[in-house]
Formats: sequence, C-alpha cells, structure tokens
Amino acid sequence: MPHIDPERLALFAMGEPVATASETEHLADCAACVDDLAALRHVAVAGRASIDIGDLESPPEAVWARISSELGLGTRVLDGAEESAPAAAAQPAPVDARSALPLDPGSSPVEPQPAHDAAPPRRRLMTRLFALAASVVLVAGVSLGVWAINQGSGLTEVAEATLDPFPDHPDAVGAAVVEERPDGTFAVRVKVDADAAPDTFREVWLITADASALVSLGVMDGEEQTFAVPADVDLRDYVLVDVSQEPVDGDPTHSGDSIVRGELTFL
Repeated sequence: MPHIDPERLALFAMGEPVATASETEHLADCAACVDDLAALRHVAVAGRASIDIGDLESPPEAVWARISSELGLGTRVLDGAEESAPAAAAQPAPVDARSALPLDPGSSPVEPQPAHDAAPPRRRLMTRLFALAASVVLVAGVSLGVWAINQGSGLTEVAEATLDPFPDHPDAVGAAVVEERPDGTFAVRVKVDADAAPDTFREVWLITADASALVSLGVMDGEEQTFAVPADVDLRDYVLVDVSQEPVDGDPTHSGDSIVRGELTFL
C-alpha cells in the first residue's frame, strides 16, 4: 500500500486508536512511516510536558503573529487595529476536528485547494505538519520561560524588623526582612551600617523574646547578607534579630557585645 497519510500519522502520535489493520501492517514494514510517526510522537510528548505546571502567562502578541505568518494562517488583530486579511477572517475560528487543535482565533480559515491539488505531495504536507507541531512547542516554551522567571523571583516578605543600636554602637543602623521561598523555607536578609573594629567579625543571631535561647545564623560578610533559617527554628518564638561584634578568639558563643537588635513584626 502507499505511505500512510501524514494527518493520520498525527492522530496515531497523539494516541488516537484509529489505525486500521492494513495501516498497522504497513507500519511494521515501512521505515519512512515509522520515522515520521516517531518524530510526531516526540513533538506530542514535548507539548504535553507543560500541562501540569499550573497557570501560564500568555505569550506576547508578536509570538502569535509570527506563528500565524509562518504557517500562512492569515493575520491577527493587534493593538485594536485589524491588519489586512481576507473577509472570511471575521467568521468564527475553524477547528480541525481531526486534531482538536483550534486555529488562531483571529486567523482566516484555510483557503480551499483547487480540485487538481487536493492531494499535496507528502513532503510538503509533512513540512506543514511539523511546522504546526513546532509552533505548539514554541508557545509552550515561551510560557514555561515566563513561568520559570516568576518562580525564580517568587519570594514573599513575611516579617520585618528595624534593628536599633546598642549604647556601645550609637551610630549603627540596621534592618532585617524575613522572606518565604517558593519551597516553603525561610531566609533572613540583614543589613547593617556600623563602624568595624579591628580583629573582630559580625555574627547574626535569632533570639527568643525572653532571651532564654538563641541560634546563630552565621557570620556576616559585608553590610548586607541573606541567611537561611534552620528548619527546626520557629520564627514565632525566635522573634529577635541580633547582630553581634565577635572577637577572633575561637569561642562560638555570643560575645555579649551586640551592635544592633530588633523584634520581628509579621506582615
């Protein structure tokens, strides 16, 4: 039998159980059809991979316009002004019942082919199908990129504190912000402006309201730094943020020389 129609191969690739016995037998012997089917399945899998990531940002209008232009689907209505397009563009957007993929909402229906060109060459039709499939992947990729950027900056401020100076450091000023990360963990961003004493370093602490317990978040390098909050530390208990001046003596405990300290206010 002749090669399987590319549009039917596209249905097979999407998992539609429509293959006839003769088509199944042909696929067992025809390397060309098997290669085409494998490529279409790869595109289908790539498109489905974006289904479970939640709501995605809509791609820019320019993306749709380029896809429509590349596939010869007509023009879109951009920024309230309609570009030149066949009169049929005002009709409801057609849907390809075989693939269940609607055409671009503002595009023109595909012009009917003359009777003598009803069966285009296999290579030309496959190229068009691959272009359409690639456009689906392109749009998914743009949406995934926007989603990834949003996720990367998805920090939520949940508490803040003004860090007041201690008598030995009257000119010091500071601030702290608690941020919740997308994975549910917390971090404290601390900023301190104070004169540095020789042979000392600064250490950031979380302290309970009654000063009965404290935990070190780490050594502060510079005027601003972010520290991860240990998973077993409840910020509702450890509400004081303290920055101390520590001598280089190898003692891991608090020196008692606090530069600034402040209580967290939850937003």
